[in-house]
Amino acid sequence: MAEVGGRRLRADAQRNVDRIVAAAQEVFRRDGAGASLEEIARRAGVGSATLHRHFPGRQALLESVFRDRLEALCARADEHAAGLAPGDALLAWLRDFVEYASTSRGLVAALLPEPEDCGRQDGCGGRITSALEGLLRRAREAGAVRDGVRGDDVLAMVNGISLVTELRGDDGQAERLLDLAIDGMRGGR
Repeated sequence: MAEVGGRRLRADAQRNVDRIVAAAQEVFRRDGAGASLEEIARRAGVGSATLHRHFPGRQALLESVFRDRLEALCARADEHAAGLAPGDALLAWLRDFVEYASTSRGLVAALLPEPEDCGRQDGCGGRITSALEGLLRRAREAGAVRDGVRGDDVLAMVNGISLVTELRGDDGQAERLLDLAIDGMRGGR
């Protein structure tokens, strides 16, 4: 039996969870993070109460749907840190982040932590923040970015770049805007 929220599920309940997650992947991909939870339940062939029993809110469902992709994104931070100079590692990961965010139809914005939650390490937003903070600290110590650059500001910046370019459909613009932002973070160094 699998576990959800710290409790073991019966086989039929696990099938419901699997159907909900599969339907949510499709609906979120098509309609974005604000997609109707009722539509997800309908596509999964379950009632709204069943969806909410397993996923008490939109955030829990989003995290379940995108956990693997976000874990891979966070793992890329470690790979870049191990193989590149600190400033290059930060830039490479930010490019990965923008690429992921711009193909996720606003889903990254929904997963980012609220300012009051930035210190929490649970949940996808906490792991994203932790991955960025490690790269940013190393880059700051190496003099690759100026003092005062904050992780929450960088996340807001790259998410904004992703959202704007998603709406315009210009993939090259995301990279150009990220280059401008990185230049600003370097502060003339």
